[in-house]
Amino acid sequence: MPHPLLAPGDIVDVVAPGFRCTPEQLENGLQFLKRQGLVPRVPPDLFGDDLLCANTDARRFAQLRKALYARDSRAVWGVRGGYGALRIIQRLQALKPPVHPKLVIGYSDVTTLHQLLNLFWGWPSLHGPFLDRLGGTNVREEDRRELDAVLFGGVRHSLFANLAPLNAAARRRQRIVSRLTGGNLTVLQSTLGTALQRRPSGILFLEDVGERGYRIDRMLEHLRQSGVLRNLKAIVLGTFLGGAESAGSNLGPAVLERFAQTLAIPVLAGIEAGHGQGQRPVFLHTRAELRCGADAQLSVQTASFAPR
Repeated sequence: MPHPLLAPGDIVDVVAPGFRCTPEQLENGLQFLKRQGLVPRVPPDLFGDDLLCANTDARRFAQLRKALYARDSRAVWGVRGGYGALRIIQRLQALKPPVHPKLVIGYSDVTTLHQLLNLFWGWPSLHGPFLDRLGGTNVREEDRRELDAVLFGGVRHSLFANLAPLNAAARRRQRIVSRLTGGNLTVLQSTLGTALQRRPSGILFLEDVGERGYRIDRMLEHLRQSGVLRNLKAIVLGTFLGGAESAGSNLGPAVLERFAQTLAIPVLAGIEAGHGQGQRPVFLHTRAELRCGADAQLSVQTASFAPR
């Protein structure tokens, strides 16, 4: 068994690169970490005055830089998503990567940070729940147990079974071994045309929330026409939550299926990760094995870092 990623006594740097949460949500999230035996480290100026975000761009950048470069912490954990990481990512991209990678956890707006870590720094990272959610009661017990297993139990892989093939390539029996990258579709689209844009070559994971069918279609077309999809081996879809039309119908599933049928690479749905109730941990930039055809499934390797 590999060494656990985290162990009692480990320091976890708490960051808020996007929106702020309430003080109560923050405290509940910190209590979650403490119950795991971890030592949360919170900047005294984590929250401050800003028009949109948890603090000014300068302070959020300084906090994130300090957390990423700190030699005594084992992980960096976001408190909430929303918006804001894009405003500070250029400053991070200008820095030399730290010598020792560490685990970074978050989703949604943190997709921007995942892109930098995975595609530019070569770090694995974890698309997983924020602290404001883990400190509450809206996390499924099975997801909590799985998160504990991959962080503290030395589990080697996460298995996502019973995936739904959305096109002919996905229904054809084949095995694809590559690396998994991606995250929130809206956030990924916002990186196009910036210095953060880089064409992935493995398996792309996508999820989103609250986007109507035409907006999902427009974002996918933007990815296609920009060339981002050109070197992909497959696409796997997480939760696409909400997005109802004014009449109450939801065109999202039909849009995703139509998009899949235009591609020559496999596209499969059913990864329980995203903004929905199910938030299974998904490691990015680690070895992933996708089996298409009947009983399609995805196995994602747990990240590993330097020994303690």
